[in-house]
Amino acid sequence: MHEDAKTDWDQRIALRSDEEREFAFPDLDPPKEVRAVGGVGQVTIDWSPVDGAAGYLILRGAGAHGPLEPVDHHSGDVLSVPSPPYVDTTCTPGTPYRYAVASVPEVTTHGRPSPPVGAVPLVAGSIAPTTGVTIDVVAEGTELHRPWTPMVGSERLSQLLCEDLTGGHEIGVELEDALRRMHDELGVRTVRAHAIFHDDTHVIDGDTYDFSVVDQIYDKLLGIGLRPVVELGFMPRELASDPARTVFAYGAIISPPASYDRWYDLVRALVQHLVDRYGLDEVLTWDFEVWNEANLEVFWSGTKAEYLHLYDVSAAAVKSVDQRLQVGGPSSAAAGWVDDLLEHTKRYGTPVDFVSTHTYGSPPLDVRASLERHGYPDARILWTEWGVTPTHFNPINDSVFSGIFLLRGMRSASGRIDALSYWVASDHFEELGRPPRFLHGGFGLQTVGGLRKPRYHALTLLSRLGPVELPVTYDGDGGGSLVEAWASRDRDRIAVLLWNLTLDQTKADGDPALTRTVRVQLPGADPSWQLSTTTLAIGTADLATAAAGLPDWPADAELAGLAERTQLVTTAAEWNGSSVEVTLPMPSAVLLELRPARD
Repeated sequence: MHEDAKTDWDQRIALRSDEEREFAFPDLDPPKEVRAVGGVGQVTIDWSPVDGAAGYLILRGAGAHGPLEPVDHHSGDVLSVPSPPYVDTTCTPGTPYRYAVASVPEVTTHGRPSPPVGAVPLVAGSIAPTTGVTIDVVAEGTELHRPWTPMVGSERLSQLLCEDLTGGHEIGVELEDALRRMHDELGVRTVRAHAIFHDDTHVIDGDTYDFSVVDQIYDKLLGIGLRPVVELGFMPRELASDPARTVFAYGAIISPPASYDRWYDLVRALVQHLVDRYGLDEVLTWDFEVWNEANLEVFWSGTKAEYLHLYDVSAAAVKSVDQRLQVGGPSSAAAGWVDDLLEHTKRYGTPVDFVSTHTYGSPPLDVRASLERHGYPDARILWTEWGVTPTHFNPINDSVFSGIFLLRGMRSASGRIDALSYWVASDHFEELGRPPRFLHGGFGLQTVGGLRKPRYHALTLLSRLGPVELPVTYDGDGGGSLVEAWASRDRDRIAVLLWNLTLDQTKADGDPALTRTVRVQLPGADPSWQLSTTTLAIGTADLATAAAGLPDWPADAELAGLAERTQLVTTAAEWNGSSVEVTLPMPSAVLLELRPARD
């Protein structure tokens, strides 16, 4: 894609639609017990959670006086985080800072900040600080939730039928293979994608509907073992009030319908057709999502009121086929319009079975607060897009940092979100044009050619956790903020996934000051069990590093060599029967697995 066009997109994607509201958010109290503790290269800020908060905004100022400004970890999207603690690595070691925390009821507003507290990030010495992690291996434990398995994102699914080549690789075949791996290797169950009503599916034929292309798409998907999240959009040319208003290189139409009655008829006809073809019991397991990111000007040329009307009409059309079918929205960017939709549907009695929204660069906010506030405590929460960056062709997408970011986000989402859908499965993705080279900073978890990036490896590590989650406690420099652990048990194995990460994307290539020696205590573990480790780090299972110096489009033999050199490798390791010590650079992760000794 031409750089000028990319720059234009990056500027336009940030333009929000109407944010005026007919209701007021609650005036949340600031968090209490705010603490800031300086460590080597970082400050950890902690606080007590506030009822009704969807998240928290961290503010900082240098010196004893002056204004406090939001800490920017350079995500390019929402800076609020869903819960404490927060690790600030954008600070300068040796400089005194003041920190405060404000409660966030919704992404566009925040409450009064807490009284500021001071801290000084420390200058690194010659020895890495030690962080302690203790696993209660004999605890009863709780169910380990897996928010990555319900859903993954994809390029529009009509590309499953595409026979064109990118870099010598057939698009449809490789996209299908990539989705099959998500199902077979990682247990993913559904796929969310744009544009089921785009021109290339030809759903309108004169005065009738033709869903034959949709059938080919969904037949392929179901053949893999996956189900679709049916995003109702974009606008068919024949229904659009302004067909000239488009988005993406493939020209998806973003205007409201010229006739909402005709939109209702189309949606109802599609849903009825799906029920007739696949059976009601099957389609009752699908979700119908209304549009995509209407709160951004690039995706919806209408007003907020027009989107809410579109939602009403769409929900009525879906429910007219069967009241049990699942419909939701607002499918918004940056966690916007969630309260607006719920306020509207509560007022007019429109059904909402699930709330869907998106964010990048931070763990998802806790929109359970919005559901409780508006009287929808049982609605499911689907983050139908999430990732390390909203920016196309960004090298961070190919980095180890992005893999460790995925671990942190999934751990944060566990138990409070029904699905956290990474955007997207494959680099066969062409919103802003087809991939210009093998590693181009594409959104995909897998490359053109089907190689696994560090983010895919991160999901593999997560998939190796057991079904029972074990309690974890921390101590030392960065424990629970910079260094985190997710511990599990099954019948004959203890698996502990450790990682070291800051959200600060200026540190994506690493920072020696943030390396930690992590001492993992496992009191009660059987000392006769054997330990193995699997590592993801810069230079280890790291595709971008391994591919340095290769041509834009490596040959098949070069791809095979890369795949071999960048796979995850599990090796035997020593431990003393009660603890193990590992060195964790930032960014990196290691999976520790204890099993009974083999005879």
